Amino acid sequence: MRIASIFAVGGLALTAAACGEAPKDDNNAGSGAKKFSACMVTDVGGIDDKSFNASAWKGLQEAKAANDNIDIKYVASKAEADYEPNLTQFVNQKCDFILAVGGLMGDATSKIAKANPNQQFGIVDANPGDANVYPMQFDTAQAAFQAGYLAAGMSKSGKVGTYGAVPIPPVTIFMDGFVDGVKYFNTTKGKNVQALGWNKETQKGSFSNAFDKQDEGKKVSDALVAQGADIIMPVAGGSGLGTTAAAKASGGKYSTIWVDVDGCESTPDCSAILTTVVKNIPEAVKEAVVKAAGGEKLEAKPGFVGTLANTGVSIAPYHDFDSKVPAELKAEVDKIKADIAAGTITVTSKAQPTK
Repeated sequence: MRIASIFAVGGLALTAAACGEAPKDDNNAGSGAKKFSACMVTDVGGIDDKSFNASAWKGLQEAKAANDNIDIKYVASKAEADYEPNLTQFVNQKCDFILAVGGLMGDATSKIAKANPNQQFGIVDANPGDANVYPMQFDTAQAAFQAGYLAAGMSKSGKVGTYGAVPIPPVTIFMDGFVDGVKYFNTTKGKNVQALGWNKETQKGSFSNAFDKQDEGKKVSDALVAQGADIIMPVAGGSGLGTTAAAKASGGKYSTIWVDVDGCESTPDCSAILTTVVKNIPEAVKEAVVKAAGGEKLEAKPGFVGTLANTGVSIAPYHDFDSKVPAELKAEVDKIKADIAAGTITVTSKAQPTK
């Protein structure tokens, strides 16, 4: 529940910052101490995407709460063309730590980092391989494997589905884990639950082609529902809100699994969310910024890779579905976590982060 508490504490600040303009600096005039500035560039989903941008911002807020000598601010990217100018803007402002959010920002971050080798950068969901870029990555295939098993165990139609925003590793890694979890359920239970929307072997599947368009997300999930899916996992940032809202309006016809941040803490659609494949971005970002502010060098190798074993990834509580998930299925999902953490079950994905 660590992430849930972070969201509860930070909700007011997030609302205040969600207008899209970077917050003003808080220089604590009169304190005399030089502030450590941590500056964040969002991906196109915006600061209030209920997903990875929002959770990275929460990490900065938590870092500031832990060390009041840290100043934080962000700029929101409206399009991919904004990445380089936004990063450069913060270099010119002499930010001590510049955080890029999202796998789509890898190339732009690498370019600006190479041009400014003495500038400390961090990035969520990518590893450009530059010495001055601290990568924070997450092996979400592990927790998505649990979610796929759970979905297969809860499906009444015998069909579940998933879709992504765009086919990049931080998206497809969830989808790989999910379909493998369904496959594991079928193998252990002698069942034949179908996973729609993604073929792990061919790496082809269903996509909304956007992180920020709810209508596009709803279109994709409507198609999966029409094929018989009664549980759907969107890996599409804000676009996935089109799916959770439609599931909520369906009156129980189908339900969803959210990703990145506990959907019952970050969306209004908890009643339609079975669980969430959580990526503990807030804790990773907080730890990196607090260390950097304390003078510690952030080593690009090995960076940080979140797993089930180090609680960098997890599945959230079942919330409204808690009484509906059979105790036996809950126990099996917990056992899978222990087995993956211990290495008894090996989860693989072409998109897994390099350690």
